[in-house]
Amino acid sequence: MIRYWIILLFTAWTWAVQTVSPQHSITVDGLAKDMVLTKEGTLLVATDNGHIEEYNATSYQKLKTISIPKVKDFMGDVIPARILSADRMGSTYLLLSDSGKGGYSNLFVERKGKLIQILSPDDKEAIIKARFVDETHILLGYLGDEAALLNIDTKKERYHVKLGESKFSDFALNKSKTQAVFACESGILSVIDVQTGKIVKRLQGQNLDNVYKVDFKNDMVSAAGKDRRGALYDAGTGQGSYIEGKFFIYATALSPSARKVAFAMDENNDISIFNTMTKSKLAVLKGQKSTLNVIIFKDEMHLYSASDDNTVMVWDLKR
Repeated sequence: MIRYWIILLFTAWTWAVQTVSPQHSITVDGLAKDMVLTKEGTLLVATDNGHIEEYNATSYQKLKTISIPKVKDFMGDVIPARILSADRMGSTYLLLSDSGKGGYSNLFVERKGKLIQILSPDDKEAIIKARFVDETHILLGYLGDEAALLNIDTKKERYHVKLGESKFSDFALNKSKTQAVFACESGILSVIDVQTGKIVKRLQGQNLDNVYKVDFKNDMVSAAGKDRRGALYDAGTGQGSYIEGKFFIYATALSPSARKVAFAMDENNDISIFNTMTKSKLAVLKGQKSTLNVIIFKDEMHLYSASDDNTVMVWDLKR
């Protein structure tokens, strides 16, 4: 009888893990390298083909394409610039790209159809990620695990701080954009005050190797690790735990309430959805064809994901 109930409970638990197929897909011109869900209700996709594409996040209609000048590679060939990072604040767009020159970056903003270059290879800045903090300031993540707050009008930094000795991987801002969590190859996460650059908390102990991606929602941080650990931290107390994966975990996202977390947990590029409190698996999203770069929760039931190909997937957990 006991064995019967154990089998029954296990079967019920297995059925509770929902398998989800994409509700919709968006085909972009190039490989999707970065993606942002804007406050204006649009989906901004950065490509390796020298441009960003903007879509209505509900109808998936393309609204806009912004291109930047081509660059020369190390062989001297003229090629499209790879857009590393993109963002939007009001009517201003942000585009960070490689330059083809010594690993240095190009940084542009676009306002009312006018493309303005903020940084060029002559500035010798090796920047990996950029996000708006407000209409005039952007947060920068440098290759050498450095953070800076740049005024795009004056082109001057309010601060430029060294966070650690390892290579930078990713950063994520909280909803109010008052704090950001920075990840690096060491597995240690640094939570900083965005206005001052001061480190307010070190999160460590859950990832023992490179953290590829992080998210920061409702005072909770998720981290996707090379050590096959999907880490979860309370950003206030520093307490953490992790969920064991089967492969390198390349991407993660938290729902707006932080009650759910998404991790790319296996070699099939499936996305697993977990309850952050119980660590129970709620759903598996199947259909991604390449290594995941970005996962975004639109709300508690809808997600977007982009991988190293030309397809952005749209997911509905109700289906």
